[in-house]
Amino acid sequence: MVTPAQAASWSGYLSGVGPGYESRRWTDSGGSTTIKFTGCSTDGATSVTNVTLRKDVTGPDPYYVKAAFTKCHESTTATSSGSWVDHGSGNYYFVVNDSSTGVKLWVKSLSVSY
Repeated sequence: MVTPAQAASWSGYLSGVGPGYESRRWTDSGGSTTIKFTGCSTDGATSVTNVTLRKDVTGPDPYYVKAAFTKCHESTTATSSGSWVDHGSGNYYFVVNDSSTGVKLWVKSLSVSY
């Protein structure tokens, strides 16, 4: 009999975070990761939020595929999500708008499932 992998998650919100903001870290034993943002807004004219999954390692942390979240900017109840494939066990975090300057971001609610 095969025991299914344990799934875990955490949730929160973002309030006026700047470009390059790093989320809290979480420990993942392996498997895919899904990040969801609901109700996004900025203090600029942009209607896209870039979310990048990163892994904490010794030396420069690798970047994984960047997801462009646009739907969450449509209303306070609209949700954008991105999924990343298994990159092995380790400590992970996400970065928002890592290549932008000057735009602050608010997210009504977010969840990370791994």
